[in-house]
Amino acid sequence: MTLDVETPPRPELSTGVAADEYDDAEVQGDEYRRAELADALDAGAWEDAFEQWAAETALDDDQWAIVTDLDLLSEFDFFWDSFAGRVGYHAPGLPEDWREREIHPDIDSWGTVSGINAGLTEFGQVVCEVLAEDYIDWEAEEVDADGLPDF
Repeated sequence: MTLDVETPPRPELSTGVAADEYDDAEVQGDEYRRAELADALDAGAWEDAFEQWAAETALDDDQWAIVTDLDLLSEFDFFWDSFAGRVGYHAPGLPEDWREREIHPDIDSWGTVSGINAGLTEFGQVVCEVLAEDYIDWEAEEVDADGLPDF
């Protein structure tokens, strides 16, 4: 499915939030390089990623209207995870208590909520991939084997 909409403005990256404070991100280190990532997003990564994602997303026009009405894209955050040597992200999402909070009149099912949350997560991943493949060339910090977590 294709979502035929204009590329929205990129989010301001959350310079006041430590990336390890997000429930959906595990980050070690504190050098997030958000200013450099913002420059790369402005240089075309945001638009490239959005176009790539929109060409294949399962979100429909009604779901996209909810995303834009709630300004969810502004809640994205991207950051450098120096330990893992990758771009990480925090994707916004609709809360589990969406029904009680009545956050939008067109949210009427878990299917809608799940579809939006999955679509935004997929978009965050596409942005990270585009940044890594085409816009940045950073390396992970060198760590010795004693510094790696046991799995």
